[in-house]
Amino acid sequence: MNPSTTLAAWLINELIQRGVEQAVICPGSRNAPLLFAFERSPIQIHSRIDERTAGFLALGIAKTSRRPVAVVTTSGTAAANLHPAVLEAAHAGVPLVVLTADRPAALRGTGANQTTDQRELYGDAATFVDLEDVDQQGLDDMWRADGPVHLNVCLAEPLMPDGELTFAPIGGVSVAGSEPVGVELPLGKRTVVVAGDDAGPAARILAEAAHWPLMAEPTSGARTGSSALRTYRLLLPTLGHEVERVVVFGHPTLSRPVASLLSREDVEVISVQAKGRWPIRPFAIAAEYAALHAGADDPAWLARWRAADAVLGAAVDETIAGWGFTPYDVAREVIAALPPGGLLVVGASNPIRDLDIMGVPTPVHERRMVIANRGLAGIDGTISTAIGAALGRPHSTRAIAYVGDVTFLHDLNGLLIGPAQTRPDLSIVVANDDGGSIFATLEQGAPDYAAAHEELFATPHGADLASLCKGFGVAHQEVRSAADLAAALAGSTRGIRVIEARVGRADRRDWDQALKALATSL
Repeated sequence: MNPSTTLAAWLINELIQRGVEQAVICPGSRNAPLLFAFERSPIQIHSRIDERTAGFLALGIAKTSRRPVAVVTTSGTAAANLHPAVLEAAHAGVPLVVLTADRPAALRGTGANQTTDQRELYGDAATFVDLEDVDQQGLDDMWRADGPVHLNVCLAEPLMPDGELTFAPIGGVSVAGSEPVGVELPLGKRTVVVAGDDAGPAARILAEAAHWPLMAEPTSGARTGSSALRTYRLLLPTLGHEVERVVVFGHPTLSRPVASLLSREDVEVISVQAKGRWPIRPFAIAAEYAALHAGADDPAWLARWRAADAVLGAAVDETIAGWGFTPYDVAREVIAALPPGGLLVVGASNPIRDLDIMGVPTPVHERRMVIANRGLAGIDGTISTAIGAALGRPHSTRAIAYVGDVTFLHDLNGLLIGPAQTRPDLSIVVANDDGGSIFATLEQGAPDYAAAHEELFATPHGADLASLCKGFGVAHQEVRSAADLAAALAGSTRGIRVIEARVGRADRRDWDQALKALATSL
């Protein structure tokens, strides 16, 4: 057996032993030994021609399967195209295993074709090892349970396999960790619990036990139960001045009012350790623990927040009803179409914020899985992430992706799937307002900058989504009302299909300010 075949077979066996069950592969010549080894192994493979989308496809599979997923490229720019997905995985704590094929190390710096220095290509975003031959100790030293690892595999010719390849069977590897020992928090301070991305149910359990208000982002995994608030970010400017302590779970990035609360010097911030890379907190913390417990505090504190939340939620619904068909209606219909046990992948910018406003907390037994790329909160690769997430969680009662038009167009190649490849059942809802409307709600959207706003920030594109979908062989349907959207979502759930909801954005800044003003009248 030639050296490259030997190295590839050993490496794939090591990945199997470490819990890898799926891999995304990209075609190439230098990575041929790896591709043949994966093809002959029991690992399920997904083939893509665009390395950028391949990285996010692997990321999505890893996010929902909760297992490490490999992604394989050839050398050169192919490896560089994985960088956005690697950065997201690093900041979100997603176990991504990056295998980049390389020329032998002796060819670096010689001008050899398709050869660059791929060592530590992703900087400190991934732990790294350079493999020229079997290196058990090197692999053991760099392996990590969460976040990306980068294996740069130097492969010499011949690249075609010879000899019989044998592989360990899939399964039998546990990825569960031990339960951390919790610390008991003292009572008495007016406390709220903030649950950021991937916080998990521990945030809800603590909030309910202590009778504390729970401000849970849609992707927290904690937006259920009796303590969770719907309109918390609208309420904070009015009631937030009474808060004395905040307990933070996960990685909260969604709300400026929450960020302002966490930065106040008169508020004690207690953090529960989160996975992912968040080495420098954007706020000062009094203490950080692996887990927390608390007894029952004064229920009147929670009751006040819940009463205000109910009144404000009703006012929000009544106000939005008078605006015609808006992105808020799109968010509401998407939520209504997702049954318990369903999967929802949400795009960055406005969709996740609209979902945050419209998403009424559900009973604990009706949990849905809601995920987004909140590590760096970019729009990159969202369609590929959604397809991967659906593939990684095939038992979902339904899978929906909810994105904006710019996010959809940015990752249009995610729809490029070969005819022999596995396609999940996924409904992609695109709120199309012909541009980046989130900037209208920020400083750049102020009237003083109106003359430059369209060209510099809104960037209208005029793209024909129906024609684009047709080119990829993906079903498309356009809707222009909440009733039509509800009917479309109630239709077929088979295969990948796009539902384009045409909404306006001219009034986006006014809508945002009107909702914020509702809380001041409480």
